[in-house]
Amino acid sequence: MRKFLMTLLIMGAIQWTTMAGATAATVIREDFSRYFDGLTGAFVLYEPATDTYRIYNEEQSNKRLSPCSSFKIFNSLIGLETGVLDRNDTLTLMPWDGTHYDTAGWNRDHTLASATRESVVWYFQALARRIGAERMQLYLDRIGYGNRDISGGLTRFWLRSSLQISAMEQVDVLKRLYAGELPFSAESRAIVLQNITLANENGIKFMGKTGSGYQDGKWIFGWFVGYIETQGKVYVFATNVEGADEASGVKAREITRRIAKELGLL
Repeated sequence: MRKFLMTLLIMGAIQWTTMAGATAATVIREDFSRYFDGLTGAFVLYEPATDTYRIYNEEQSNKRLSPCSSFKIFNSLIGLETGVLDRNDTLTLMPWDGTHYDTAGWNRDHTLASATRESVVWYFQALARRIGAERMQLYLDRIGYGNRDISGGLTRFWLRSSLQISAMEQVDVLKRLYAGELPFSAESRAIVLQNITLANENGIKFMGKTGSGYQDGKWIFGWFVGYIETQGKVYVFATNVEGADEASGVKAREITRRIAKELGLL
């Protein structure tokens, strides 16, 4: 009994020391509702240098949604890290099978870079098949990506299906990716960050990936997640929107740009 009590005391002391030594992140709650045009949405911005979060709509920022095409960031990384994709982009070419898609840019052969830029669903479905369910699940578990659920099917789980993630969780995995804390090589990370780079001028690099949910001819939710590098600092962000229509990744990207400009980051 005495030994048991001593163990509890030691464990308690360790826990107290750990908690006392930990520094809680600073959280600034913002009102950016004016940018959302009547849509429900959330915006999360994290600055690693100061361990500071800026959050609009905290409740929504913790709500899990399907990542849709924002998952292409990690689909790409897993493909590169498993060797399914070559690190030479020209060798990542996949031939178009002739299926006609409404999005004209999908109707041709693609490499990883062009498929990321055009958000080509068929390319990443083929990539997921090559990775396989076992390796895909292993990496999602190691990453800690949202609810890690691929039960919706190997080519569908991220497309309005079983995989779900919140804006806070998006920022968490992206900040750990940037810091090199996830099981991906520096070379794989560099390739994917280059592929999602939208602008790189005047000392500012803007990187991001959209994702959109479509139902009955309407855009019902959207994502835009990524990074801004400026003045020697990096900022990690995730924006989502939900609505009866016009809630797309393009809308989330537009909102992100407007907020970032207000904050002096773009």
